[in-house]
Amino acid sequence: MRLLALTAAVLLARAPAPEVCGALNVTVSPGPVVDYLEGENATLLCHVSQKRRKDSLLAVRWFFARPDAQEVLMVKMTKLRMVQYYGNFSRSAYRQRLRLLEQRRGTLYTLSVLTLRPADQGHYVCKVQEISKHRNKWTAWSNGSSATEMRVISLKASEDSSFEKKKETWAFFEDLYVYAVLVCCVGILSVLLFTLTIIWQSLFSKRKSRVRHYLVKCPQNSSGETVTSVTSLAPLQPKKGKRRKEKADVPPAVPAKAPIAATFHKPKLLKPQRKVALQGTWNLHSVCGVNAQWRAES
Repeated sequence: MRLLALTAAVLLARAPAPEVCGALNVTVSPGPVVDYLEGENATLLCHVSQKRRKDSLLAVRWFFARPDAQEVLMVKMTKLRMVQYYGNFSRSAYRQRLRLLEQRRGTLYTLSVLTLRPADQGHYVCKVQEISKHRNKWTAWSNGSSATEMRVISLKASEDSSFEKKKETWAFFEDLYVYAVLVCCVGILSVLLFTLTIIWQSLFSKRKSRVRHYLVKCPQNSSGETVTSVTSLAPLQPKKGKRRKEKADVPPAVPAKAPIAATFHKPKLLKPQRKVALQGTWNLHSVCGVNAQWRAES
């Protein structure tokens, strides 16, 4: 029996050690780049998944690296959930501003940085290691890491940027105001020109409508023909004067038509008829001349 126990112990001692190069799935959020204002509180989340063993424990470390600098260990949560601070971050000023908590066991860890400063700008790396006991020894089974970049915007820079944005917006609105004023002026001028043209057309049409045409009947000549002439009055004469002139310039009454013989057996009467026709045309010219003279006087 003793020999069997010794051989079993030797075989176990010679057995190969378990593999340590497994990989955990570790992600940090928000990321990969996050912006905060100076004085705000930042919270970084470290998610862990794909553990190899259910009874294993996790050791979480947060590293900080400024631009063009090496990584520095800030804070660590051991497998027994004890928080330890390292380097300059172990001072009371930093310890009050750094908080590492386990939100969900074995899956979610949070790092809070209070009252951010410009010096807190840089890369934050979360490294997780899976640990469990093997032959009464703590052995690392797997590990994983993830990083994010935090940018801290100073209040002066934010104020300057906001002031510049306000300037740009005000300049845009000023230009828009100038364009609106120009458009309004052009519209007002066009409306004024339109009204002036309408008024001018209405006045011109009224002047045209005031001109009236009258037909004046000339007295009949001996041949029985009647002659008419067209007269027009001035547009600016009063109505009373027009009425008086119309009454005063009424042509004389047309005399009764002389009887004409039924038969014309004498050829000698042709000459008097020509004279009568000539006399009628002369009377027509005289009457039209009188009318023209009356129009000129009026």
